[in-house]
Amino acid sequence: MKYPQIRFSDRHSDVDLYQLQELFNISAFWAKGRSIEDLGIAVTNSDPVISLWDETKLIGFARATSDGIYRATIWDVVIHPDYQGTGLGSKLVETVLSHPRMRWVERVYLMTTHQQGFYEKIGFQPNSTTTMVLNQSKQLGSLSAAELQFQE
Repeated sequence: MKYPQIRFSDRHSDVDLYQLQELFNISAFWAKGRSIEDLGIAVTNSDPVISLWDETKLIGFARATSDGIYRATIWDVVIHPDYQGTGLGSKLVETVLSHPRMRWVERVYLMTTHQQGFYEKIGFQPNSTTTMVLNQSKQLGSLSAAELQFQE
């Protein structure tokens, strides 16, 4: 199936946060209910940010955070259900990986719940030895404001 009107963008300013919120609500159980404000913060603090468009409709999205040389993490890879199975998801991840900000990174991480096979086809390998999580929202709630102030 070909989509001649499909285009990729790496411009933060192209991301329509309302369409992104809707895409997550439709396509991503792990990102349902994210606020517009929080999505804006995530997009602003990520580079690259890749959006995938069918004319004016946001149909795919992925973002990464990186130090540009040693480590990077890919986040929030999502394709609208109507476009899944077309190869656009692989192309989206490959677009993130080939971005100048990611091209020379030694090790790229991502987390997935049900899509290990999809990512293995792109070249990712399972890695059960290094994943640890600190659930910061619970941790910060128990600290006083004085403890959160940083020393100069």
